[in-house]
Formats: sequence, structure tokens, C-alpha cells
Amino acid sequence: MGGRAAEESSRSRKVVNLSVRRKRLKTKEKWLVVVGVALHAVYMLSIFDIYFKSPIVHGMDLVSPRFAAPAKRLVLLVADGLRADKFFESDAAGKFRAPFLRSVIKERGRWGVSHARPPTESRPGHVAIIAGFYEDPSAVTKGWKANPVEFDSVFNRSRHTFSYGSPDIVPIFCAQLPHATWNSYSPDFEDFATDASFLDEWSFDQFQGLMNRSKEDPKLKELLLQDNLVVFLHLLGCDSNGHAHRPFSSIYLNNVAVVDSIAERVYNLLEDYYRDNRTAYIFTADHGMHDKGSHGDGHPTNTDTPLVVWGAGVKHPKPISSSSHGDGHSDCGTRFVDDHMHDTPTPKEWGLHGIERVDVNQADITPLMSTLLGLPGPVNSVGSLPLDYIDMNKTDEVEAVLANTKQVLNQFVRKSHTKEATSLFFKPFKPLAHYSSLLDQIEDQISNGDYEAARKLSENLRDLALQGLHYFQTYDWLMLMTVIILGYIGWMTYIVLHVLQSYTSLAGDILIKEQADHQTDNTRKVQLSGCLFLGLLSMILFIEQSPPLYHAYTTMTVFLWTQISSEYQFIKALWRQLSGRKINYFTKVLAACAVAVFILEYLVNSFTERKLYTWCFLTLGAIAFIYLFKSIPWRSGIPFFVCGACWFLSVFTLMPAEIPDNNNLVIWSGVMIIMVGAAGRFLDQHTEGNKFWLSICNSDAKKPKFPMLFQLQAFLVGLSSVMVSISTSHRTQNQELHVWHQFINWSIAGPSMVLPLFSANGLLSRLTSIFLGFAPTFLLLSIGYEAVFYSAFALVLMAWILFESTLIYSSKVKRLSSSFNNMEDNSLVDGRYLQLSDVRIPLTFLVLFNVAFFGTGNFASIASFEISSVYRFITVFSPFLMAALLIFKLFIPFLLVICVFSAITKLNRLPRLGCYFLVILFSDVMTMHFFFLVQNTGSWMEIGNSISHFGIVSAQVVFVLLLFALTNVYTKDIHIGSVEGSSRKAM
Repeated sequence: MGGRAAEESSRSRKVVNLSVRRKRLKTKEKWLVVVGVALHAVYMLSIFDIYFKSPIVHGMDLVSPRFAAPAKRLVLLVADGLRADKFFESDAAGKFRAPFLRSVIKERGRWGVSHARPPTESRPGHVAIIAGFYEDPSAVTKGWKANPVEFDSVFNRSRHTFSYGSPDIVPIFCAQLPHATWNSYSPDFEDFATDASFLDEWSFDQFQGLMNRSKEDPKLKELLLQDNLVVFLHLLGCDSNGHAHRPFSSIYLNNVAVVDSIAERVYNLLEDYYRDNRTAYIFTADHGMHDKGSHGDGHPTNTDTPLVVWGAGVKHPKPISSSSHGDGHSDCGTRFVDDHMHDTPTPKEWGLHGIERVDVNQADITPLMSTLLGLPGPVNSVGSLPLDYIDMNKTDEVEAVLANTKQVLNQFVRKSHTKEATSLFFKPFKPLAHYSSLLDQIEDQISNGDYEAARKLSENLRDLALQGLHYFQTYDWLMLMTVIILGYIGWMTYIVLHVLQSYTSLAGDILIKEQADHQTDNTRKVQLSGCLFLGLLSMILFIEQSPPLYHAYTTMTVFLWTQISSEYQFIKALWRQLSGRKINYFTKVLAACAVAVFILEYLVNSFTERKLYTWCFLTLGAIAFIYLFKSIPWRSGIPFFVCGACWFLSVFTLMPAEIPDNNNLVIWSGVMIIMVGAAGRFLDQHTEGNKFWLSICNSDAKKPKFPMLFQLQAFLVGLSSVMVSISTSHRTQNQELHVWHQFINWSIAGPSMVLPLFSANGLLSRLTSIFLGFAPTFLLLSIGYEAVFYSAFALVLMAWILFESTLIYSSKVKRLSSSFNNMEDNSLVDGRYLQLSDVRIPLTFLVLFNVAFFGTGNFASIASFEISSVYRFITVFSPFLMAALLIFKLFIPFLLVICVFSAITKLNRLPRLGCYFLVILFSDVMTMHFFFLVQNTGSWMEIGNSISHFGIVSAQVVFVLLLFALTNVYTKDIHIGSVEGSSRKAM
């Protein structure tokens, strides 16, 4: 009796202990999920502190020029969207489109190509021309039309500025400027359906009217006779016509002649008015225009813009000397901000091969304008003065270069002093540690008349100052990147430890026992040490006046590594156990890691090249066919089905991301969906005796509550196909959505997604019902080939289930079935322990999850959000409802993947949360790669895509978890037959 009581007492203690451990595990996992969500949210913000901080600083002194102003006034003409080649080349008849400006190039001015830096857009281009710096990367968080930070410009330094043009450009520079006279036309004038050259004429007419009024207005005339005046005409016609009609159209090319005519009229108007030869003229463009009618990236057609300068203080044309390179370029040694080659000869089609060409960076136009007017350069300018344009004596030339150098150097000094004042461990920019002695040396050389040496030293000092600005712009990068990467590594390490402790057989009684001996005291010591270290780092950051997010980054990283350190008893015991394993074991682990990294890097590259999925599924289909053909009888048909499904899906990533309308394809897709559903139902009910299908079929499962459920779902799919035809046809003919059509579409979409809950709970029958349940909604939201993708994607998911089912019952995996028999030993979680071979499941999930992203487009690009997709539900503009419908359409394939993933974890008796943590682990490997791929230069699309790719992968920790919770409603009661039971039935 006593022995039995002791045994019962021991069993009772084990049950209590097990219950406590399970509660601890659940609490720990909830805490782990919260930490994961917080970590990814905080670290996602880090890219804005690293890549998107404004380079603009304030508080610098102006550098007053020590030379006489060559010009009293300056005219800046900017032809928005004018390509260099279309401006310089002749037409088909051999006539040049800009005869006046060509005569200027040949007779009285200098010319070249101004190289813009991406993003080649209107605001960044004009800021570079007028203020002298390139796109402020912090604009990505503030919007594109207004500059995010106040800045200085040539207009600010002028006595008065007269400006006319587009409402998107002129107010940026003049709206807050008290000494500016400006006007812009209504935004309604910008109509792409018309010839936009009238916008250019409007700007000229406004300026001409100003000049005419001055004859009757003494105050205005007095103002116009002052010095340091700037006239800015923004000519938008070429940009609008290029977008609407393409840059090779007659409308665009005729617009080139219009802006040339305006340049001639402005020149004649001012020369007749002043008659003093003290006006300087600059004609250029903010960006070019791609053949497709777009701009923004770094293609030469977008970055190469014309530059023509003439008038007061400007050198005359220079014939190419025998000592030149023969390509017509000035040997200025300038490094241009765009990325393509610049040493190519001037094209013969331009007809300017006999005249020296002087190329500049776009920001160099700012110091050119300041020098011509004798004004202090804008304090934020990073442009370098192009001396080959300016006609000055040697003394003034050196003084102009020195003023330009001091203006750039002042920014460097300001940034250096600001950083030094707040840094405990300041590291100066060593090449400029003694910049003041270099300035003194330049002044001595000027005093001694050694102008050439002074000029070269000034230019070298300016280049060093520009390098110093970049040094301080990226000063915190190393620290921040180190903290973030250590945080990601710490997070992934902690996930690995948790999975090993909770979901693998490595965490046996010995490890638990060893942990329990000293765990409490050691954990407290480690946590106390972590708190002290974190307190020290926080104090340093506080003294350095670091932003609050810097504290968040370091807190998260130190916290994770403290938690890892507190597990060192487990790590030691784990190391001792693994060190006793054979070399074959480590070979398998390394091989699995190598395969996983290869797949994850493949997925990273697929974000920018969708066609990689085509090769992926062609290869997977072939490999799966060979493996299954050798493992199971070919008469089962499974090898052929798996291969065919993979190859069918591979076609879709070759199709365009912008889905073309094809109503007939959507309608016939409904028929295909019904056929796929009918095939699934047939296999579910007629596969007795096939051991490879038994576990996924409806053998022992609960019967559906409604016997006619399949017929009802098939009817709704067919009805949705009919409604696609009827509602689209009526809307096209009558330009409206019929109210009854709208009602029927909503009535189909809503209830159809509830019906799978009433289906039989066998794996195949439930998944078939889910497939049919979401099909009507997807069809009604489809406009083209994505409707076929839905069926193809479902076939691949079915192929994955069959592959896993075959693995379980194949002879090659039978020897692993002992893990099923030992499920009782794994008392902490439902199911069996995870094994190394199970890594294939989260990896396959990630591949399919990303195919759901990019199978029919680019989820990270606005191109995939075709608004016409929602027209069968709503046509009245309602941004929130329309966005919700579009996003839900994109989510439907994800829901299918999650449902199948959950079913496969049940099929393999795997803990679903353990697999979820492995998914997060692998996705964070991709997150780290995308962290380094974020870019703050290039077109806005390139910048935006790099941010969205990083954000999409970072958000998967939340995204996948929410989808798990949502799909659990459909998959929680799926029934899987036991291994032994299924085997007996097969026999």
C-alpha cells in the first residue's frame, strides 16, 4: 500500500510539475512574441537615423567675396524635363531645334552638360541648381513636394528676385522670401491632354508684363535698376509634354524650339531695357526625360541636361586646342555625381565638336551664379565653382575659388564643432585637423602673387571639406549599425536557444537538472551585470545628447544579450552534449545551414527579380519528381502531379507585374477553380487503399454539417464568374455599377468565406473547402491572369501536402517514425520533437509566402495596386474601402499558405509555434541583408522600394502571427489520422 501511495504521489508531483512547466512555457512564448514585435518595430525605425538624416546644418557665417561682381543681374532659365541630346541634336531635316542658343554657344558663351544626381525630379533638381545641394534624404519621411528643412539659396542672398512658373517649384524658393516678386499659374493649367508649351509662354508673358509696367511705375523701375537682381523663369512645357507624349514626339521637340525662342526674347528684352552689358544668362534643365516619358532614376537620358551660359562675366567660346583630348571636354578633373561614363566624345549629331565643352555637376551652377553676381554663396551649398565659365583676372579668379572653399569649409567646421561638443570620444577628420594653417598658406600665396598654387591648394582644401562633410554625415553609422546587427544576431540566437530548449530532444532531463542547480543565483548576477552595463551606455548616450531612439536601440540589444548570457548553464551543457557527437552530425548541420542560407539569399534577390521564381519552381519540380519517382510507385501519380504543379506556377513570374485586363480569363478561371475543387473532393472520397493519401483524406473525420456544401460552394464560384461578366459589361457600357450587381457581388463574397467552417474536418476536405470559400471574392477582385494564379498556387500547395504525406509513409523516412512513438516523452508541447530535417517546412513556407507576395506583381510597388480591381464592389471614390479591398485581395494567397502550413504541422505532428519561431529566425536573416540594401540615393522608386522591402520582411514577425491567429479559425479542428492507424488501413 505504501509503495502504491508513493507511486501515486510521485505521479501527482510529475503532473503538477508538468503543468507548471507548461504554464511557464506559454508565458515565456507570449513574452518572446511581445519582445519580437517591439524589437522589429524599433529596429525598423533605425534606417531613418542611419540613412535618412538631413545633411543640412545651420549657424554658419556668410563668406563675403573679395572681388568685384562681374554682373549686376542674372537671368536663370530652367526648362523642366529637357534632355541634353534632344536640345543639342538636329532634326531629321538637319535643322537644329534651338538656333538662338546654338548661336550663343558658337559666338559669345560657354556650354556643356550639367549632370544631375538621382532622384532626377523637379524639386531636387531645382534645389541643386539654386541652393547648391542635392536631395535631402530626410525628405523620404516628410513628403516629396516641399523641402523638409529650411535652406539658403541664391535667391535669399540676392537684393531682389523676380520669379514666374509652376506652382510646384516657384513657391518653394519665393513664398517665404520678403524680397521676391513672384507668381505661378493655377495647377489646373497642367493638363496632359494639351500642348503644355503655353505654360512657358505664360511665364514669359508675366515677366514681359513686369518690364512693361516698370515704364509707368517709378518704384518698380528703381528696383529693376539695382544690382544683385535675379530673374528666374521656370518653363514646365517640356516636362509635361514629355510625360504625356514622350520625348521623341513632335510636341516635345517643338517645345524645345519654344524655350529657345523664349531665351531669345528674354535676352533681347533685357538688352534693350538696360543697354549696359551687365546681365548674365544661364539656361539649363533640372532633369531629362526617359524615352518612356518618365524620370527619376540615374539613366543618362534623365541625368544629362543642357547648360548654356553667356553675358557679363562669362568667357567666350574656346576652340578645341591641339593639347586637348580630342573629345571636346575641358580637362577639369571633375568627378560627376551621376554614375555613367562621361569620357565619351561629344556626339557628331550635336554639331559642336569644334568648341570646347565644359561639363559640371548640377550643384556647381549655384556658386557660378553667386560668383557672377558677387554674392556670398548659399551656406548649404556643396557645389564647386566651374572656373572655365567665368571671365576674371587671376587675382579675382583665386579669390572666387577661395570664397567657394571657405563656404564649404564653414559647413565642415560647424558639423565638426557640433559633434565634438556632444561626444565623449570624439574622432576628428584627420586630413583637416589643421585646416586653419592651410588657409593661412593660401593667403600667403595670394599675397606673394603665386595665384596658380593658391588656386590648386584652395581646390584641394574644398575637396577635403566635402569629404569631411560626408565623414560627419555618416559619423554614427558604425555605432548604430553595430548595435542593430548585434541586436538582430542576439534575437536570432535567443530564438535558437528557445527552440532547442522547448522543441527538441536536446533539452533532456540532464540539461534541465544542470540548469536547475545554479540557475536562480546566476541569472540574478547576469541580469544585474546587464542592468549596470545598460545604465553605463545610457549615461554616455545622455551626455552625448543622443536622440531617444538611440537609447531604445541599445536597450533592446543589451537586454537580448543579457537574456542569452543568463542561459549560459544550458549553453555549456548543450556544448558538452554536442561535442560528443560524431563528425557526420556536424556535417549534416553545416549542410542544412548552407542550404538554408542559399535559399534565403535567393529569396532576397527575388524581391528585385521576380523571374528567379520561375527557375526556382522549374528546379523544385524536377528534383521532387526524381525523388518521388524513386521513393514511391509512379502509378500513384504523385510524382507527375507535384512536378506539373510546380512547372505550371513557374509561368506566372514571367508575366508583367502590371496585370493587363482580361475578363474572359477571369471567367474561365472560375471553371478551373471548380474543376480543381471537384478533383480534391473526388480524391477525398475515392482513395481507399492508397497509403500515400490516407492521412489527408476524410476517412475517420467528422462529416460536414451540410451534405450539399460542396455543391453550394461550386455554385457560388460559378455565380461569381457570371457576375464578373455581367457587372463588368454593364459598367463598361453605362459607366456605372448597377446597384443590384453590387448587392449580389457583396452577397457572394461575404458568406462564401464563412462556409468552410461547416465542412468536414479531414485535411483535404477542409483545405478544399477553404480554397473554394475564398475563390468567389478573389475572382470578383481579379482583372486578368491573377485569377488563374489562384488555382495554380493552390495546386502547388496541394503538391506540398502530398510531398510531406509521402515522406511520412515512404520507406526512407519510416525509420524516423520512432519520434512519433516517443511523443509521450515530449510532455511540454503537443506533437513530436523538431528534427534537423524539419527545417525544410519553414523554408518551404517562406518560399511560398514570398511567391504569394510577388507571384502576380510586386507587393512593394504601387504598380500591383490596380484600382479597377475593386470596381465590381464600388466605383464611388472611397479611399479606405478601396484600399481595404485591394489589401484583402493580396492577403487571400497568404491565408491559403498559412492554412496549408498549419495543416502540414499537424500532419507531421510538429509544434506549430516552434515552426513559427523558425520562420521568424529565417526571415530575420533576410531582414539583416535588406538592412544593408536600404539606399538613400537613386530614384524615389528605388529608395522607396528599398525601404518597403526592409519593412515587409521586418513586419513578418507580426504579419505571420496575425495570419496564424486568423486562419486558426479554419484549421484548429482539422483531423489527421494516426500513423499506425493509417498504416493498418493501407495494409
